[in-house]
Amino acid sequence: MQLSITSLSVIGVLGLIGIGLYALLAANHLIKVIIALQILAKGAILAFVAAGQANGHINTGQSLALTVVVADTIVAVVGLSLAVQARRFIGSMNIRDITSLKR
Repeated sequence: MQLSITSLSVIGVLGLIGIGLYALLAANHLIKVIIALQILAKGAILAFVAAGQANGHINTGQSLALTVVVADTIVAVVGLSLAVQARRFIGSMNIRDITSLKR
C-alpha cells in the first residue's frame, strides 16, 4: 500500500496541528507557548500548500503560505519581545506568575 502526496500532506497537517495544540495546552513557559504557536502556524502553511496542490491552484496556496509566514514571523517577534519585558518586570516567564498580577 502506497500513500499519495495528498494523504501524506493531510497526515502532516494533522500531526503538526495536534502537536501544536498539545504543546500550547501543556506549556507553562512563555517561550514554549511561542514555539507551540509556531508549530501550529507551520501546520497551517502546509495545509494551504496541500489545498492549493489538491485543487490545481498551487500558486494561490503558495502565496497564502507566504502571507502566513510573514504574519507568523511578526507574531513571534512581538511575542518574544513581550516575553523579555515580562521577564524584566516580573523576574519569571512562568504563565502562572504572570496571571497572578491581575488587579
